[in-house]
Amino acid sequence: MSTATAPLTDPSPPLVRALERMRAAFLKDMMPSLTTRRDRLARLAQMTKRHAPDIMDTINADFGHRSRHETLIADLLAVDEAVRYAQRNLREWMRPRRVPTDIKYRPGFNRLISQPLGVVGVVAPWNYPYQLSMLPALGALAAGNRVMIKPSELAPRTAALMTRIVRESFADDELIVFPGDAAVGKAFTELPFDHLFFTGSTAVGRVVAQAAAKNLTPVTLELGGKSPVIVDLKGSFESIAPKIAVGKLFNAGQTCIAPDYALVPRERVDDFAIAMWHAMGILYPTLAANPDYSSIVNERHYGRLEDLLADAKARGARFLDVNPAGEMFDATQRKLAPAIVLDVNDGMRIMREEIFGPLLPVVPYDKLDDALDYINARDRPLALYLFSDTRRGRERALSNTIAGGVTVNGCLTHFAQEAQPFGGVGASGSGSYHGVHGFRTFSKQKAVYYEPRIGILPLLMPPYGKVLDKVYQWFQR
Repeated sequence: MSTATAPLTDPSPPLVRALERMRAAFLKDMMPSLTTRRDRLARLAQMTKRHAPDIMDTINADFGHRSRHETLIADLLAVDEAVRYAQRNLREWMRPRRVPTDIKYRPGFNRLISQPLGVVGVVAPWNYPYQLSMLPALGALAAGNRVMIKPSELAPRTAALMTRIVRESFADDELIVFPGDAAVGKAFTELPFDHLFFTGSTAVGRVVAQAAAKNLTPVTLELGGKSPVIVDLKGSFESIAPKIAVGKLFNAGQTCIAPDYALVPRERVDDFAIAMWHAMGILYPTLAANPDYSSIVNERHYGRLEDLLADAKARGARFLDVNPAGEMFDATQRKLAPAIVLDVNDGMRIMREEIFGPLLPVVPYDKLDDALDYINARDRPLALYLFSDTRRGRERALSNTIAGGVTVNGCLTHFAQEAQPFGGVGASGSGSYHGVHGFRTFSKQKAVYYEPRIGILPLLMPPYGKVLDKVYQWFQR
């Protein structure tokens, strides 16, 4: 549809023009230098540092209340650390890699060249709106690409801020942000990008993958799901409960890799629940006016979590509410008291849907193998958390489950490892990023064979006869 005939509400023309402008710029510089790439990363880091107070304020406004320290840790420091890591290692990542060459093809040799793909689209969610926009973008910029970002409409103030500060720091053919509603998002995912990176729910991920498939656009999907905690300890829960509590309650549980439920030995469920109740209460002795405890992002998600609790209660669940100060909550704050949920069953919505909030169901098991079977009977999770005091238990759990990533004896921290790939598997996603793994996601690993002056090719040319028969025999050795 041309611009002249498009309705005023059609978001496609400006998106298409932006893509065409970026692609034209890319074709003029298809292999940006190390200096150019480092400059783009440095501008991203400077932009983040310069506007840090504004970023914290706008994310806080989008949530109603979001802990400034959580934004500092998850949105700002995460981007800063990733840029620093990329700057230190970019020269090595860009260097062509020599790979082995079979003796039949020597003295020729093989090399892998990392080449930018072109224009990358990034669709970001609302829960960490700055980090999950800029981390994929910096990986794509490091690889030499141009980047278009579609932030979530559920964090509109942050989207508007990112649009402005990116425009101040980057040319519109380098990096650009397109805020907007679901119609803009739909049009964005239908563009013929050279790669599309999506972070969000599994349901929306399926729609995004279908839209990208129409253009044969390769897609990285960072989704979510129900990430389990396996508790395989004979000792006290005192040391592990605070770690699980932090993982569950950071950003009020609105984290794609938050522990969704805990698998605990049946005879120790009550001890575990009490330990978690104490740990959560110490971390958050008050809730309503506590600057460290974040709000649920909007009324719809707040209502969804209340519905999960009501459904579980109607189906026989027990609750340990964590509200040490016994506070009454103003509904407009959208602060939801943490709860440990006991006596759960598979008929409850809380055990069938990703929770994405401060509610922790506890599932009893009799043997470790039963816990592993429970996980393997469900969609493969984005994260798995394993607390075990035996080497055998750790090896058994790691060898007999499949998850996007694992933290052993901790929560969330595998995400922060820039040297490791981060990504899902199955329903929790496909592809990965972070560090060199993001660089390679956004690059074409171009295989190049350098044919020698005197090589094997003349022996494979017609007319065929005894020479080819001897070559074939040689290949069979």
